[in-house]
Amino acid sequence: MKKLNIVLAALLGFAAFSAQADVANAEKLAHKYTVIAKSVNPDFTAPSAADGKFFFNRKIKSNGKEVACASCHTSNPANDGKDIVTGKAIRPLSPAVNFKRFNDIDVVEEKFTLHCNDIIGSDCTAAEKANYITYLITEKTPTTKN
Repeated sequence: MKKLNIVLAALLGFAAFSAQADVANAEKLAHKYTVIAKSVNPDFTAPSAADGKFFFNRKIKSNGKEVACASCHTSNPANDGKDIVTGKAIRPLSPAVNFKRFNDIDVVEEKFTLHCNDIIGSDCTAAEKANYITYLITEKTPTTKN
């Protein structure tokens, strides 16, 4: 029993470390986008979780439908989502919940390019990306369905 407790404690510690590592990666990426945003627009001072949340939930008309990031990812990015076209399950966006979300910066860039063009019809700005990631970092608790 003592061995089992030690193994469980080690696994929990590793999971906590992994979560912190991915939040740290997300914070580094948000910082990178902030620096770029400031160079493009000196009036941009810092990323805003509130602006990121607005961006995440903002509905845009696309192919006759109103869509938003939340259309597939739910209104809480700490929850599992579901692709509205394919029905494919989507792991949470929040790095505090999905420990793999910000592991690979190249994948993050690919997803931004793909989804920004799909949803808003153009690349997202560095300020939008910084705000978006800052918002995702704040969402740590999945909501339960009643």
